[in-house]
Amino acid sequence: MNNIIAFNVSNPGEVALQIAARVKTRRLELNLTQEGLAARAGIKFATYRRFEQTGEISLRGLLQIGFALNALYEFDALFAQKQYQSLDDVLNEQNVTRKRGKKNE
Repeated sequence: MNNIIAFNVSNPGEVALQIAARVKTRRLELNLTQEGLAARAGIKFATYRRFEQTGEISLRGLLQIGFALNALYEFDALFAQKQYQSLDDVLNEQNVTRKRGKKNE
């Protein structure tokens, strides 16, 4: 089994709420209050409470929560796998050259 998390949702807001629910579950497993986890993560209590309710938080705040829950490693796989557009891309990977963005917008 691979380590890729599959989200069965249709939009980013739903993904955010699912992540917040998972964090809440982990917090409760560790018998921590919202205030206690916020303090461990070094974020404001109101920020953490809003995250659990709405799923909204900065990336830095989410990483701090991950660190406080000893789950920062779970972010390492985010966007780590190369996405292929076609079978030809897979077959031509041996001829990889350095790529650069072409737009500066």
